[in-house]
Amino acid sequence: MSPAAPQLTLASHHLCPYVQRAAIVLAEKNVPFARRDVDLANKPAWFTAVSPLGKTPVLLVADVPVFESAVICDYLDETLAPRLHPEDALQRARHRGWVEFASAVLNTIGAFYSAPDGTVLEAKRQDLRGKFAQVEPVLDAEGPFFAGSRISVVDAAFAPVFRYFEVFEQHGEPDLFVDLPRVRAWRLALAARPSVQQAVGADYPERLARFLRERRSALSRRMA
Repeated sequence: MSPAAPQLTLASHHLCPYVQRAAIVLAEKNVPFARRDVDLANKPAWFTAVSPLGKTPVLLVADVPVFESAVICDYLDETLAPRLHPEDALQRARHRGWVEFASAVLNTIGAFYSAPDGTVLEAKRQDLRGKFAQVEPVLDAEGPFFAGSRISVVDAAFAPVFRYFEVFEQHGEPDLFVDLPRVRAWRLALAARPSVQQAVGADYPERLARFLRERRSALSRRMA
C-alpha cells in the first residue's frame, strides 16, 4: 500500500500575487489543499512560527513549512504530476529565469501604484511597458501559453501580474498591451483558465481597488 499523500495547507493573503502562483500550481495538479488566510498587519503566532520572513505564501506539508513562492512551486513540481516545468534542464533553467522576471515586474507594479506624483507614475508606466515588450518576442508564436499549448510555472507566475491590469484599466488606466499581440493573447488565455480564476476570491477586484485607493499615491488620487 502506498503511503497517504501529506496534508497541504497554504498560508495565504487575499491580495498576495505570490500566493496566487502557488494556488494556480496546486490547482493545475488537481491536488486538494486547505487555504488559511493571514492578516499580515496583525500576524498570528502560528504564522510567525512557520514563516521566517513573515511573508506569504507558506506551504505546510503536514507540519513542515516551505516558504518562498518559487521554492514552493518547484517543490510541488518535483513531487506531484503533471510536471509544469520542462524536462530539459536548460529549458527548465530558462523558465525559472522568467519566473524571476515576473517577480521583477511585480516590483515595478508596486512602484507604479505607489508613485507619489504624475511624473514618477508615467516613468513607472513606461518601465512596465518596456518589460512586457521584452516578453513579447519570447512567447511561443502559436500560444496560448508561455511555451505553447501546455501551461507552465511561468504562466502561474505571470497570471497574477496581469490581474492587476484588469483593475487598473477599470479605473481609467491605458491599455499597455495594445501593440503587444502575443502578450495580449497570453493575458486573455490565462484569464480564462479555471486555475487562475479560482486563485482569488470573488471580491478580489473590490479588495484591490480599495487597497489602491488607500495608497495616497498619484494613482489613488486619479482613482478617487
